[in-house]
Amino acid sequence: MTVELTLLVWSAPLVGAYLLVQSTLYRLQHGVAHAASARDDEPPPGKLTQRGERALRNLLETYPVFVALALATEIAGLSDALTQWGAHVWFWSRWLYLPLYVLGIPYVRSLVWLVSAIGLVLMFAGLVL
Repeated sequence: MTVELTLLVWSAPLVGAYLLVQSTLYRLQHGVAHAASARDDEPPPGKLTQRGERALRNLLETYPVFVALALATEIAGLSDALTQWGAHVWFWSRWLYLPLYVLGIPYVRSLVWLVSAIGLVLMFAGLVL
């Protein structure tokens, strides 16, 4: 299994971590009973709940691109240094991004997001060059 496919498999726990943080922050704010309800009378989300939701949404904006590039690399048999570095950069940056976002650390969080985007660019470059 290539590095890209291995990181794609391990991205499932990454997505799970984002979901766990988001849902935990939601339950801490609203309570388990409300989370289990139909949520018809949804109170406004608090600061941490909003951060958890935005962090998850942010991941889900780039995750399909990572999946597509990792699968294309595997199918085409084009795993090389660029695609491997790109996959690692995206994967590990996304792990780092979650606590930075939830803790509200500015600038560093944005820099880590940029680094993760560069990882996707590296993967793309490895495929097309």
